[in-house]
Amino acid sequence: MKYTNALLSTTIQPSIISLFSSSGSDPLALFTVTTDKTLPADSFVHFLHDHLSSPPPASPMGLLRRELEQTVLHIQSPTLPTTYIHCPPITASAGSVERSAVLGIKHPWMHIQVRNLSREWSFEVGIVDQAGRVGILRFSTFQKKPSLKTSPGALPLLLLPLSFPAQTAHLLTAWSTITVHFPSILPYFTSPHFRDADGPAHPNYRASQPEGPGAHAPQPPGPSLPAGTYAHVSYVRVHANCRLRRIWFGEGDPGQKVPWEFELYALH
Repeated sequence: MKYTNALLSTTIQPSIISLFSSSGSDPLALFTVTTDKTLPADSFVHFLHDHLSSPPPASPMGLLRRELEQTVLHIQSPTLPTTYIHCPPITASAGSVERSAVLGIKHPWMHIQVRNLSREWSFEVGIVDQAGRVGILRFSTFQKKPSLKTSPGALPLLLLPLSFPAQTAHLLTAWSTITVHFPSILPYFTSPHFRDADGPAHPNYRASQPEGPGAHAPQPPGPSLPAGTYAHVSYVRVHANCRLRRIWFGEGDPGQKVPWEFELYALH
């Protein structure tokens, strides 16, 4: 992956930036969609009404069913690394070298509204510090404990565990809003406690060659770890398996007032 221009870093950014909304007029305009072509029945990305699961995907695709009274994006696959949406879009250049712009969102808080499908799920964020050093955050439901993976020629990859609330009779909805504060996580890249800790990233992931912008760009021996002050987000990638409602960035903490349409309206 090679960087091209910066998408938003040179623009004046409002206090809230909505990167994805499943009810928007063209929700995936800023994303590349990738699926596993060898598994056409099981690996796909599809918009539907969550409660009705309508319209259904084209045959032979089969849904993992869950409910919400809104249109959402369904991302499903038994192979997580091959099925995802990625922002900014990835474009193929001469020689099939992938290129992508840098997202350049400077806000320190990211929020993602997602539904638990009771399957493994993962999402990634590329972050950059003030010195221009890049790292990848990968949050995964299959990750048992934090771990930092580094190798020559690859960006440092920080693997972080992620869990949903337990499914109980008292849980009103399986939907969750996951909040990430990048300045708080940035020091983990240089923490000795996380360096190559035990535990695989995932049997299908190549930990030594993380996915994402810059993953295959030339790097000096011994990757330069991001540290110090957070600067901006370089990309966002959401893998299977989930249903996705919205992704947005904000200047304030989770208590920041957001537009009413950002709220979730689940069935009782």
